[in-house]
Amino acid sequence: MSHSPAGGAGPDTTPDTLRDHLDTHLHPAARAWLRQALDEAAHPDGTGPLPVWELRVAEAGRRCGSRHADAARVLILHAARADPATLARLYHRGTAAERRAVLCALPHLVPGPDAVPLVEDALRTNDTRLLAAALGPYAARHLDPHSWRHAVLKCLFTGVPVDAVTGLAARGRGDAELARMLTDYAAERTAAGRPVPSDLHRVLALATEDPKADHPHGEES
Repeated sequence: MSHSPAGGAGPDTTPDTLRDHLDTHLHPAARAWLRQALDEAAHPDGTGPLPVWELRVAEAGRRCGSRHADAARVLILHAARADPATLARLYHRGTAAERRAVLCALPHLVPGPDAVPLVEDALRTNDTRLLAAALGPYAARHLDPHSWRHAVLKCLFTGVPVDAVTGLAARGRGDAELARMLTDYAAERTAAGRPVPSDLHRVLALATEDPKADHPHGEES
């Protein structure tokens, strides 16, 4: 099973790419609905207790189908230029799918660390798709080292592929504390007669590398 958001939406995917994807894959009625939702988000009327576009975030699953709803929600959030307070409200009142969309939108909407509490909340869950969405470029830039290391470890014991962790090479290479944590976890698994996740050996090799060593162009991720 894939642990990345459906329909092309992921924390590393740009709004332009999402828009192109949906223009190609949505049926005409859904495309028309999305165009209207994006216009409402870009030009909110401010007459109701909540902007209409926030209701469209909840509607996206029914209108676009579960396969494309994540991408549609990210585009609506981007068109609305949702601020950290709005994103936090939508996250905390939303379904798991709506929370994924908020997490995927963070790199495009929040330049500073204001939304780190949302990432930290997602990392406390055992929802693998939520964990994968939380560990995109925003977490790579703003999550503190202690929390980031524990997030990598949580990927290993929940089965989220470490490929979901944006910036793993850049942050993990030569991280002695991460190497210690991984070694301890592997020892605990072995002592309990349980298999050690294959991804652990990959991350451990990275964490024990010399961070000053030369690496092939394009290896950083």
